[in-house]
Amino acid sequence: MGHQLDQCDIVDMLEEAVTLDRAVAIELRNNTHFVDRVRDVVTRDGADWAVFASHGTVAVKDIHSCARAEPWEPGQAPDRR
Repeated sequence: MGHQLDQCDIVDMLEEAVTLDRAVAIELRNNTHFVDRVRDVVTRDGADWAVFASHGTVAVKDIHSCARAEPWEPGQAPDRR
């Protein structure tokens, strides 16, 4: 059984994508799929929002799943000791 992502996990992945300037693969709750770069993750009025380069601003609560769109490059993967 796989790990169910909660909103905090998704925010962490989005923030990682901002820091590393990497694309993510997104699936929204309405079954829309896209790959885009995340420009920022912000909190407004108690809600988290992801700002994408090409897809505008999306409420994190509307994101069903989020994954790296590109594999780790050598030397880029986090140290998992």
